[in-house]
Amino acid sequence: MTTPPTISDAESMVMRQLWQRSPQTAEDLATTLGARQGWQPATVKTLLNRLLKKGAVTAERDGRRFLYAPAIPEEAWVADTGLSLIDRLFGGRLAPLVAQFASERKLNADDIAALKALLKEQGHD
Repeated sequence: MTTPPTISDAESMVMRQLWQRSPQTAEDLATTLGARQGWQPATVKTLLNRLLKKGAVTAERDGRRFLYAPAIPEEAWVADTGLSLIDRLFGGRLAPLVAQFASERKLNADDIAALKALLKEQGHD
């Protein structure tokens, strides 16, 4: 599978809307994101055009409007973004990542059990 394109924070808000429900028109997205983010329709259209150029969304003509849909699965983008973050901040190592989060937020019993299960699943009893 190819690496998903880099998507900005603003573009990711558009993508999340499309992953939740698609296809949608620019007007549909502007209504939702305008209320939530305070964006004007022109802002949403600019973000859609950027996403189109990156190959992250598709546009299909429907009369006088376009219907937009994601061209990449959300899971692929999340996985790539997560790995990129781990590489940039922690040199690709998971232990410092877990230690950082554990120092900021205490691990509860469910978190500890999930981590133990993950280690066991990977053959680290």
